[in-house]
Amino acid sequence: MSGSQWIRQIHRWVSIVFTLTVIANFVALARGTGMPPPWITYSPLLPLALLLFSGLYLFALPYLAKRRSRMTT
Repeated sequence: MSGSQWIRQIHRWVSIVFTLTVIANFVALARGTGMPPPWITYSPLLPLALLLFSGLYLFALPYLAKRRSRMTT
């Protein structure tokens, strides 16, 4: 597997983790026992940051490929 395929696979799995942490956050809020603990409230932030960086990389890949192909010709 190439590097971009690894990044794409990691991006998919991290998005699942992010979705689960957001669901856990909503469940904790819906229980109505006051504010949830901070570790539940802030748990989506790490996967979100990882999604940001991997998503920006994946977004830039086609533009970098075009640039490389122009430089070689």
